[in-house]
Amino acid sequence: MAKISMTYDGFQHATALQEERENARGKTVATDCPYTGKGEELSPLELTGTGLAGCCLISMGTLAMRQKIDISGVRLDVELSWTETNDRIGKIDLTFTMPNNYSAKERMMLERAAEACPIKHSFHPDTKISVSYNYPE
Repeated sequence: MAKISMTYDGFQHATALQEERENARGKTVATDCPYTGKGEELSPLELTGTGLAGCCLISMGTLAMRQKIDISGVRLDVELSWTETNDRIGKIDLTFTMPNNYSAKERMMLERAAEACPIKHSFHPDTKISVSYNYPE
């Protein structure tokens, strides 16, 4: 379970506080509106992409640790866009840049692990999610 307290600070800016729990130190994350706020912090849309990317990479990392596969340096670029009516996220593009040219079996396992991310499966069914993997030659 995750629990976060969010406080509106004014001027289209809000701060989230992580609940104190074992091994957590009450971290904060600020967000604001890039259009009408100061645009100094990650927007809610960007934080959504950050959460998705973190989930995919952590899922992949869990498998990699068990299988003793070094995935240090994997980069995941996320692009999110709204629907035409701007009422929800309509499209997400995930691009993994892999640091090594893994075997076919390792690629399959790593890609399946990223696919298993529960946040990825939490979006509206109409949200189009595309995933690509770039491996070195």
